[in-house]
Amino acid sequence: MATTTLLEKLEGLQARFEEVSTLITDPSVIADQQRYVRLTKEYKELEDLMAARKEYATLLTSLDECKQLIVNEQDPELKEMAREELAAAEQRLPQLEEEIKLMLVPKDPEDGKNAILEIRGGTGGDEAALFAGDLFRMYTKYCERKGWHLEVSSASEGAAGGFKEIICSVTGADVYGTLKYESGVHRVQRVPATETQGRVHTSAATVAVLPEAEAFDVVINEGEIKWDTFRSSGAGGQNVNKVESGVRLRYNWKNPVTGEVEEILIECTETRDQPKNKERALARLRTFIYDREHQKYTDDIASRRKTLVSTGDRSAKIRTYNYPQGRITDHRINYTIYNLAAFMDGDIQDCIDHLIIAENAERLKEAEL
Repeated sequence: MATTTLLEKLEGLQARFEEVSTLITDPSVIADQQRYVRLTKEYKELEDLMAARKEYATLLTSLDECKQLIVNEQDPELKEMAREELAAAEQRLPQLEEEIKLMLVPKDPEDGKNAILEIRGGTGGDEAALFAGDLFRMYTKYCERKGWHLEVSSASEGAAGGFKEIICSVTGADVYGTLKYESGVHRVQRVPATETQGRVHTSAATVAVLPEAEAFDVVINEGEIKWDTFRSSGAGGQNVNKVESGVRLRYNWKNPVTGEVEEILIECTETRDQPKNKERALARLRTFIYDREHQKYTDDIASRRKTLVSTGDRSAKIRTYNYPQGRITDHRINYTIYNLAAFMDGDIQDCIDHLIIAENAERLKEAEL
């Protein structure tokens, strides 16, 4: 993209930035929470673009001034300073241009949201459940590194350990935009603890990462929700089996595309506080419906892309964890590393960074920037 065109695009956004700046202080806008949240997000994005515009314009001015100094200045020291400044500006300019181009490409509106993380043991029986448990530990460690908060909503343990299924909520900055790359089938190749002859087995677990729906993202008739309460089981001291803190939610949801009615069943036993469990069950219901209603959106993205980087296709095999070789391979981008122990301990950021780079390249190509 030519320098003038890029600068013109940025200048064209100045008026919108000023308009949004005014709107978010308007009492009528603040009263409309859905609109206010949308505008504050737009304001933050435009604010970052305006800061980049200022730096870009300063760099272009600096380049011209330095070139003139080198040609016209007689003082050798000033000439040398101008050359150093010119070199620094020339190095920074292409980096800044790439950053601005990415900022100009429309973002996935879901990226800034919290996420629901679902991990389920797949093919492989007890070994698949154990692997699902290993993945849960990996994501727990990763969330700790990121400063995110992870809470388990429900879990079904495997007979030999691990989890048949575990569902968590993850809250923090840009959670969904980061974790969405983990959706898909994760395959493990290793010798199970129960294997007596040392043979390598292949098992799998599925990971689904869903954007957590906010209260105004979906419409739910709470009067139609059927609630049941029950006594939680498991560790918990005197409270267990005496207080009905567990909640079960039933809701009939009509698919807006097919018109079919589906009964949604959600259980939550995470806390000993029944109202908190109800609140979390409602949050999961909103996310479930939001995910179903936005499936067409993700399908449209998938149909436009040649590679499955972050489409959320949960049937795609995305990664193999080979224990005998200590190898991790991400099949979407042909990414292979040999630090499996560290990876399983939550050191997954480098892989996610490579996936982000691959997706950004696709986004730039689609936008023809």
